[in-house]
Amino acid sequence: MPSLFFLSTIKITDIIDILIVSYFIYKVVVFFRNTRAFQLLKGIVVLLIFSQISEILHLNTISFILRNTMQVGLIAIVILFQPEIRSALSKMGSKGLKIFNFDDDNQEDETNYLVRQIKEASITLTKLGYGALMVIERDIKIGDIIRTGIPLNSSVTSELLVNIFVPNTPLHDGAVIIGDKKIKAAACFLPLSQNEGISNELGTRHRAGIGISESTDAVVVIVSEETGKISVAIEGTLTRNLSEETLETVLKKAFTHEIGKKSRKNIVWRFKKNEK
Repeated sequence: MPSLFFLSTIKITDIIDILIVSYFIYKVVVFFRNTRAFQLLKGIVVLLIFSQISEILHLNTISFILRNTMQVGLIAIVILFQPEIRSALSKMGSKGLKIFNFDDDNQEDETNYLVRQIKEASITLTKLGYGALMVIERDIKIGDIIRTGIPLNSSVTSELLVNIFVPNTPLHDGAVIIGDKKIKAAACFLPLSQNEGISNELGTRHRAGIGISESTDAVVVIVSEETGKISVAIEGTLTRNLSEETLETVLKKAFTHEIGKKSRKNIVWRFKKNEK
């Protein structure tokens, strides 16, 4: 009887209300998912859960601390999420109700553009016989690495990437860091991998690419000067001799932040069929 009474009190407007709120929360999570703020959001959710648990278990001291902390949570959210909130409000002003789409089509176009530029640059460098080391920064920021090079903050174009790695030019020796849809810096120094299992035929460029992928979630594209082969380093695993199609797949997943532990294993398994 209680369940029937509960169902009888639900109106169609209540269902619509719940669906709208659920959809809005979903789009907000999707919007923040590829930003640093997503980690902070998860931390806030954890605090909320602990706050409820502490009240249920009557952990008065912990409950008091968490309750007072959450009282200033709104101000903290505004401060911590300022760039994301400003971006969302800007979209709301320019797109109106289309804010719920968060400009997915535009993001996909930008991703395809970045992938095409890096892929074309890699292929051109291979044909020219030039070596290259391109690091795609993802969730883990590598400002300490960027500071070792020359700041550029320029648009990502295949022509610029090729010119950077022309031998005997000021910026060719080192790595290019690509993040936030731009070339952040060039001639950056990367930590070399200390893995003793790395093949002796791999030089400094490959060891540096593996090294930065071991300590961060960056995806590293390496063009060998000696063989002209294109390789990718992910989580300390180097995959060599990639085809154009495979390289494009890796880059798209890198820019859309779809490379996780499970997908990364599948990618490496597929790529090894191209190894020689």
